[in-house]
Amino acid sequence: MGAKSKVNKKNETFQEEEEEKEEEDMWKRMPDSGENAREHVQQLQRLQEKDPEFYQFLKEHDKELLEFNDEDLDDDVETAMDDEIEEDGESDAHDVEHLAAPAEKEAKYSKSVITSAMVDSWCNAVQEHAKVGTVRSLMKAFRTACHYGDDGEDESSAKLSMLSSSVFNKIMLFVLSEMDGILRALVKLPPSGGKKETITDLMNTKQWKNYSHLVKAYLGNALHVLNQMTDTDMISFTIRRLRYSSIFLAAFPSLLRRYIKVVLHFWGTGGGALPVVSFLFIRDLCIRLGSDCFDECLKGLYKAYVLNCQFVNATKLQHIQFLGNCVTEVIGVDLPAAYQHAFVFIRQLAMILREALTMKTKEAFRKVYEWKYMNCLDIWTGAICAYSSEEDFKPLAYPLTQIISGVARLVPTARYFPLRLRCVRMLNRIAASNGMFIPVSLLLLDMLEMKELNRPPTGGVGKAVDLRTILKVSKTTLKTRAFQEACVFSVVEELAEHLAQWSYSVAFFELSFIPAVRLRNFCKSTKVERFRREMRQLILQIEANADFTNKKRMSVSFLPNDLAATSFLEEEKKSGASPLSQYVATLHQRAQQRHDSLMESSVIVGANSSVFGSKIPENEDDDTRNEEGIAAFSTSWLPGSNSTNKHPKVEEKRKKKKKKEKEPREEAALDEDVVEDLILSSDEDEDEDEDEDEDEDEEEETPRPRPNVKSELLSQKLKSKKRKPSAESTQNKARSHSKKSKKRKKSN
Repeated sequence: MGAKSKVNKKNETFQEEEEEKEEEDMWKRMPDSGENAREHVQQLQRLQEKDPEFYQFLKEHDKELLEFNDEDLDDDVETAMDDEIEEDGESDAHDVEHLAAPAEKEAKYSKSVITSAMVDSWCNAVQEHAKVGTVRSLMKAFRTACHYGDDGEDESSAKLSMLSSSVFNKIMLFVLSEMDGILRALVKLPPSGGKKETITDLMNTKQWKNYSHLVKAYLGNALHVLNQMTDTDMISFTIRRLRYSSIFLAAFPSLLRRYIKVVLHFWGTGGGALPVVSFLFIRDLCIRLGSDCFDECLKGLYKAYVLNCQFVNATKLQHIQFLGNCVTEVIGVDLPAAYQHAFVFIRQLAMILREALTMKTKEAFRKVYEWKYMNCLDIWTGAICAYSSEEDFKPLAYPLTQIISGVARLVPTARYFPLRLRCVRMLNRIAASNGMFIPVSLLLLDMLEMKELNRPPTGGVGKAVDLRTILKVSKTTLKTRAFQEACVFSVVEELAEHLAQWSYSVAFFELSFIPAVRLRNFCKSTKVERFRREMRQLILQIEANADFTNKKRMSVSFLPNDLAATSFLEEEKKSGASPLSQYVATLHQRAQQRHDSLMESSVIVGANSSVFGSKIPENEDDDTRNEEGIAAFSTSWLPGSNSTNKHPKVEEKRKKKKKKEKEPREEAALDEDVVEDLILSSDEDEDEDEDEDEDEDEEEETPRPRPNVKSELLSQKLKSKKRKPSAESTQNKARSHSKKSKKRKKSN
């Protein structure tokens, strides 16, 4: 048995060498065959002139000989597979020679329509034998499908054409599903995985020189059709299949840059499962291709995140959180390289804050008090908290803490309470993850001492306020009961969260003394009974926790500066036995209930969830893969086709866009949070300025519509037209006029 297997292997290698020699000899003979063909045509022309009778005999009995044309050979030499890739200017003469392979028996199909039977025969032949000629034929059909309907495509020069959407779907489904394995077998790569080093070693081999043009054609044509697609499911399936071939992009830097650009666009703007699929593609590139690709991907992710977080509302909040989680995930791929970028980006934020502190102008404050700046702080807070145990990211915690504290104190007015609470949450997260003490209680207690929270509300009950989706409130909202309750409850939650982090410290009594005194002062000064109840309950929990730690520290013998103090109440901390920890758990439940009542509907980003936790499995079954592909490529869509052939979902989106264009468009709320007044007190006491500020706030809170010429003209016409007086109004005027005239006569 061993001898037979060795003989079989020798025969297989011998057959492969013979096929390669035949291909090389065929390429060498190609110019000679072209010259012979031209000479043969000239001979037939001379024969027609010298011996017309014999020429007529050949015409009756051997038509094929007389109808011989050298255009077939010329067409076979030309290539159409690498037009899209050659735009980068990097394809060399070696790729062009390989793409110009003769079609041999497939010359019958040149300048013909691709049918379903032809595609089935090619697919079966590739699966059974995997011959190079059949793979080339299939790749030509794939290029024809990807470039169908292009404006610059000359149909007369194309050898293959396609008219049916079913043929397009069949070609795309088979090539995207099977071509990765076929190409890996040709270049002798493992069935899956791989690193950049494997590609660099492979580029020096004979297999790569022979078949690299097929890899480049597959990736280039797939990228071309990816830019033409409009259906989300189709794009998701295409990117999911191309992810397995992403290792080949290490050999084509220009294609790699274009893929990163396209996939980043889908990640930031796509819907459904498309953002998750696009992110997995980017993450695989960072893992497999190393630092060269990582720098470009991280910069692109951060830029796309900033572009998508310029405005925040309840429906967009979860999507922004998903994008932030993706950036944090990519940072963990290469922490030393990510530290360099994080340092630069955090330094930019510090420079913007320094400019606001020194210049003190509206433009400088506007750059800080906007969603783009706050979301950038939030994303780096999440990154530092996620990798707090890593030595690379620990040095960034201190400068980021200083920036957040400076932003919170920049304009200490009651109208910016939501922004200050957002900063406090970020500081609490950093303190909890790094185990460092941050004086958060001062920011919260200063809020309680402002007069807006100490006097009864004069603006009525008001609407429920979601402090997570706003940075600034109007003066009418500031005087409502709903805003006061939201602020006081948030202060209690964040202050309890801060003190609970140190509820197991040996110095808890000293840390909580000043906050407890100031909370008692608030209970005395406030005139709202329910606020007193909240503060009294928090004070009771602080006192109970102080007694809890004092009883334990009465029995210890170490000093506060000893290392043994770190192990104080370690077992109780693991079980969460302190009174403040239990109280914070109940506050979290109450906050979640309040949040659920504000959110009328949940926003889902991705296939299952908006949070990056529902990852697509790395190894997919063939059955599920085929089902997804059949579902995606089951429409009548073709590249470059009219809107009538598009997917019905795309049609609905197009109609909705047209309706939105007719209505006033919403501007990006870049100027949403403009700082008008920089006084340290909460509000002005003058009533004249309040009306103007309220109007400005209403304009800031609601997105400003873009000017519509038609609507302005209509409004002007309506204003210019005087209302016609009704019959009743004219009669009333006449009666009043007659009464006045009678009174005048009597007086006279």
